[in-house]
Amino acid sequence: MPTQTLLQSAKHALEQERTLPFSVYSSVEEQHILNVPILKPLLIFVLSGVKKLGKDEEMLCPTGNFVFLSNSPTIDMRNIPGNEEYLAVLIEFEHGDFDHFRHQRNQAKKHFLGEIDGVLETTLQQYMEWSLMAPEEAWHFRKKELLQVMLSLGHNDVLGLIEPPSFSHQLQEIIGENISGDCGVSMLTERLAVSESTLRRKLKAEGTCLQDLKDRTKLGYGLHLVQTTMDPIGLIAERCGYQSQSRFTDKFKQLFDITPTELRKTRLQS
Repeated sequence: MPTQTLLQSAKHALEQERTLPFSVYSSVEEQHILNVPILKPLLIFVLSGVKKLGKDEEMLCPTGNFVFLSNSPTIDMRNIPGNEEYLAVLIEFEHGDFDHFRHQRNQAKKHFLGEIDGVLETTLQQYMEWSLMAPEEAWHFRKKELLQVMLSLGHNDVLGLIEPPSFSHQLQEIIGENISGDCGVSMLTERLAVSESTLRRKLKAEGTCLQDLKDRTKLGYGLHLVQTTMDPIGLIAERCGYQSQSRFTDKFKQLFDITPTELRKTRLQS
């Protein structure tokens, strides 16, 4: 079980109103969110409560465990509070964070689960404390160190997550750089050095289209803001590139099967 010190550090980080190299998600009521986009490899430490993942809830991650997800189009999630609340620390990795380990690549995996032992708990504690003081330029060093610690503890499945981003994910990363704007086809084709017909053909081969990618990227960021801030929903909609709050809410509901306001309420004590 995570120590009170680790729980307090996570809650302290949750109160910080600035960007950090990790996020803290919490809820006092159960959250059921469909089609959550995972744009980059994502490590989730569950410190309190239970996390269930997959359409049939085939992955169960209880208190004191972690789940490491590779980038995937979407995944269903349930966050279930324990005696007090659901609390989890999320760390998103860049594909470049795995460069040092590419020569050790294992068979590809979409996810794996494990226990937060004493060494990993201490590493996470130090990572959160250090992140509050360190400059953004140094964040990737400690992320790579965290991957190395996991490997040293025998979590070799980390090497199975080393997979080059798909064409869709490359596009989503570009869209994410200007989340509040509207990335036109010409800009995207120029960045990827492909023709418009090639872009659309590649997306069709991956079972998606450009508008769906834009929506998933923008709404995924909106989901993150609803989960980690108390900003007004209208402001979040604007930051995600939606001029209308109602349009944002409709799209959010359509993708995640819950409205931003309904999800926000799960974070608040009644």
